[in-house]
Amino acid sequence: MLLPRPLTVVPGQGEHVLDHRTTLGAPASLAGVLASLQAALRPATGLPLREASPATITLALDGTLVDEAYRLRVTPASVTVTGGAPAGVFHGCQALLQLLPPAIHRRAPVAGVRWSLPAIQVYDQPRFPWRGLMLDVARHFLPKHEVLRIIDLMALHRLNTLHLHLTDDQGWRVEIRRYPRLTEVGSWRRESQAGASGGRPDGRPHGGYYTQDDIREIVAYAAGRFVTVVPEIETPGHVQAALAAYPSLGVTGEPLEVWTRWGVNRNVLNAEESTVAFFTGVLDEIMDLFPSHHIGVGGDECPRDQWLADPRSRQRMAELGVTDLRAWFVGRLGAHLTAAGRRPFGWDELLEGDPVPGAVIASWRGTAGAVTAARRGHDVISCPDDMVYLDYRQSELPTEPIPVSIPLTVRDVYAFDPIPPALTADEARHILGGQANLWTEHADSPRTVDYLLFPRLCAVAEALWSPPGGDFADFDRRLTHHESRLAAFGVEYRHPDGPHPWQQRPGIPGRPATREQRAAHIARLVAAFQNP
Repeated sequence: MLLPRPLTVVPGQGEHVLDHRTTLGAPASLAGVLASLQAALRPATGLPLREASPATITLALDGTLVDEAYRLRVTPASVTVTGGAPAGVFHGCQALLQLLPPAIHRRAPVAGVRWSLPAIQVYDQPRFPWRGLMLDVARHFLPKHEVLRIIDLMALHRLNTLHLHLTDDQGWRVEIRRYPRLTEVGSWRRESQAGASGGRPDGRPHGGYYTQDDIREIVAYAAGRFVTVVPEIETPGHVQAALAAYPSLGVTGEPLEVWTRWGVNRNVLNAEESTVAFFTGVLDEIMDLFPSHHIGVGGDECPRDQWLADPRSRQRMAELGVTDLRAWFVGRLGAHLTAAGRRPFGWDELLEGDPVPGAVIASWRGTAGAVTAARRGHDVISCPDDMVYLDYRQSELPTEPIPVSIPLTVRDVYAFDPIPPALTADEARHILGGQANLWTEHADSPRTVDYLLFPRLCAVAEALWSPPGGDFADFDRRLTHHESRLAAFGVEYRHPDGPHPWQQRPGIPGRPATREQRAAHIARLVAAFQNP
């Protein structure tokens, strides 16, 4: 059965078989969706699937439906996919693919398979408009073709927002032509920390970045699958890769290398106007590359000790009449984005200090940020670490690779609800949706990314698309079948019984924690905006 869980399913009688007589048809406005459906069906079936009128598979629009809603009707004689907008038709096509045998996701002809669809009627629409995945390509770089593959997997699960974390202490991953050293110097590091607490250096250089042509391709490829790519440029902390390229941006001005360790780095940007101008110039190129309404400015995990110890920084605070340079810096970038018709997007640390007008808050430290932000009138993306941080370990098994923080099982993730119960109905309208976050300090290959994402991302997709209150036992039954689709797609997901031997990382230390330890840590972190 379908995943995510649809609103309405009415089984029919009989089946519809795809064969050499199958034809496809759609209005000109759905030509792109039709082409994507042909491209999905042809490799495994080997069928010609010509366009014709009338057609046996028809794509259509219905203005009475919301944009992302769809209706799918399968009879023995015909198939019709109807959406409120092209995005809805595309989502309906993903549901159509899931009704076929899992081998439909293989990329070469498959012999001996009956390509049949059960007679059925499905009506569905998403619960939230923002259904996302944050992918950290700064800590460990993912080549372009892997990003495109992840976009395909997001589309399969009807996720529609890819939040790309493009810069951090450990690497700068996007070409900025006015500042070429950001990638010439900042895109590679001489080695990496292997593991978490007490991890040793691995002695291997690591690097990579996306050219502007790569970014345009990624953005266009995602748009063809109704996925919006939201870029994030970290400021004013998590910036050592930029400081390695341009030391004058830092508080000390001293030469630095791209950071080779994990964790929170004390090196931050200075508060000079020239540094603000540097980053508004970066954002101008980012806005040229990414048409998304939201642009990420970071704002998280920014230590203040360098500023407080530096006479010039203290002087700047006095000149500006502020007590928090982090909030001031992010506010300046937010104003620049707003003036350009975009909307700043940042982590829940933006709730500390002076507000950033119009900012969308990514609430990651539990749900406290979501509650506070919604009550202050900010729109919110829910991504609480204890529910949807997919770099966290997946069980208590000692064989989990580089175990981080608390265990997050598929069952745990399935219980995710982006709307905290403490919010009123009016406040809850500020919750735009949610996303899973995958930080890649310990995911140094696409195989590890697959292991961490799947099948937990399937549970996130259902939590964001389907009505609340799902039955995990029902989901688990559907997931067992869905894993056959993932296997056909080539995804190296985590097996329910635990990691395979080649998915383990013996001897590389992690940073496990209990839920009690994690809760105490998060409580200390959010105290700054809960008790201002």
